[in-house]
Amino acid sequence: MRAPDWLTARPVAHRGLHDRARGIIENMPGAALAAIDANFGIECDIQLTADGEAMVHHDDALGRLTDGSGALLGITSEALKAVSFKDTPEKMMSLLDLCALVRGRVPIVIEVKSHFDGDRKLVKRMAEVLANYSGPVAGMSFDPDQVKALRETMPELPRGIVAQRVYSETDWPEATAAQRKGMLHLRHVFRTRPHFVAYWVNDLPAPAPWIARHVFGLPLLTWTVRTSEQRERATRYADQMIFEGFRP
Repeated sequence: MRAPDWLTARPVAHRGLHDRARGIIENMPGAALAAIDANFGIECDIQLTADGEAMVHHDDALGRLTDGSGALLGITSEALKAVSFKDTPEKMMSLLDLCALVRGRVPIVIEVKSHFDGDRKLVKRMAEVLANYSGPVAGMSFDPDQVKALRETMPELPRGIVAQRVYSETDWPEATAAQRKGMLHLRHVFRTRPHFVAYWVNDLPAPAPWIARHVFGLPLLTWTVRTSEQRERATRYADQMIFEGFRP
């Protein structure tokens, strides 16, 4: 299976087309609607809740951009849907809510967040939601085990690996040393079999994504493009960018 053309046809808005100065916070409904209005794809993150729901949120705990505190894993989806983003009346969405909001109008690129514990409940819930969704959608994760879960649970879903050059214990405390080593240089590709790669823009060019793109023909997305220099790098080394902080 090849990655679909829509994956690289338009820039992808990182966590939606958010702009805090305008009261639009990342991953909230308004950010998704702004991306739809501008005809950009939507990159979003999903986290698992105490009751097995997939919530659209980057952090694994409340507090940075929302009211409240506590790990999402210890809170039910009902409670999380009542949580407001700071300085806005908007509430947190589930993946089901996001799909109902987007309705296939632009692509959704879903990053599956992981605690590197082998738990597949989040991918399972994602599969249940997407079974009834007909719009363009792809899944990806930093965790090769979650990409393998996407492959085994939803083999027809376009799937990708999110990657970078180095995985330090400081930045990846939940991953074991063996897991961090296994993430290096896309060495897991024969078990994950990604359809695309999403690579950190500051690490381009790099041998592993070059081989994936030019030898195996995998589309290369790059994240997160915020500056003119990064945009030039994305244009030179990748097929499309995941961006924030400006409008391409």
